[in-house]
Amino acid sequence: MDVITAPARIEERVAANGRRIGIATLDSPKTLNALSLDMIRILTPQLEAWAADPEIACVVLRGDSEKAFCAGGDVKRIREAITASPGSLPDEARDFFTAEYRLDYLIHTYPKPFLCWGHGFVMGGGMGLMQGASHRVATETTRISMPEIVIGLYPDVGATWFLNRVPGRLGLFLGLTAAQVSASDALLLGFADWLLPNDSLAGVLDTLATTAWTSCATTNHGLLSQVLRNNQLAGDQRPDGPISQRFETIRELCLADSLDEFAVRLKQLAESDAWFSKLHATLVNGSPTTAHLVWKLHRRRSHLSLRQAFHLELVLSCQCALHPDFPEGIRALLVDRDNRPTWTPASIDAVTDAWIEEHFSPPWTGAAPDPFVGLPDV
Repeated sequence: MDVITAPARIEERVAANGRRIGIATLDSPKTLNALSLDMIRILTPQLEAWAADPEIACVVLRGDSEKAFCAGGDVKRIREAITASPGSLPDEARDFFTAEYRLDYLIHTYPKPFLCWGHGFVMGGGMGLMQGASHRVATETTRISMPEIVIGLYPDVGATWFLNRVPGRLGLFLGLTAAQVSASDALLLGFADWLLPNDSLAGVLDTLATTAWTSCATTNHGLLSQVLRNNQLAGDQRPDGPISQRFETIRELCLADSLDEFAVRLKQLAESDAWFSKLHATLVNGSPTTAHLVWKLHRRRSHLSLRQAFHLELVLSCQCALHPDFPEGIRALLVDRDNRPTWTPASIDAVTDAWIEEHFSPPWTGAAPDPFVGLPDV
């Protein structure tokens, strides 16, 4: 008999003074906690309820997998919907992106201390969850990346906003190369606030349960910060940061005046550095359309507010569901696993301005959907 389990678990712990801690756990280890619509439909109403509950002092989001907090979105399900209705935008794709972005935005605007434990792989949709948290923890196992160029999407989940705020314009580099970010680099680039030992989560949760929380959110933010500060990983125990070691080189690379120039200069770096060589291969073999979208979003959309960025991403993501590279990239990487995608257009220089502009045209008639009704405008 098959046992059906929920993809996310919800629990509450009573703290020392009677206030409570809300703990949400992503629980789909076989998919490395890939964010699904079912997960979102569990998390969103629960987080909204905890936000409104005066007895909830702090919220924790974690993943129940040794390997990952969350290794992206459940894009295989979206591809199934796309291939079942060629030429039209499937409801499941629109509903997934709408619900995902509301959840991400809810975390960004959360009125209480929100701890995200970002261990292991934190990719794509996992970054969307982590980046909005008030207290973002990385561990020595953390591997952050935005690998959408491999599947023909683009860095979404608010990345139009948070990648544009990475020091040295390195958000452009991360979007074009899917470079993995270590815990140390995550601190440098602003993706994490704290670096704690991977095995310290249970102790942190126990300490939170003995903390004298108050009715003041500002005070409670400070209390959570103190708990994390007391458990930080010592400097000599922190993992190496390959991006930190090459920061100035990457910063200069990101000053390129065109995508073509960026690709040429990255190739030159790859000739003398194996780390750059792997990333150059990702750009060369990735979706040319994605590369152009990344370039345009970084150079021409850096002024957007968080809410505007999510509204734009809803348009772009739904358009990607209507264009060929997204389902083809998922097929090659996750379905057939032949790693031989046939991109349309096939090369960076074959992508036209008109093709890219199509992605910025709303794929619906009438009023645009608004995933953020009732949430603060930031």
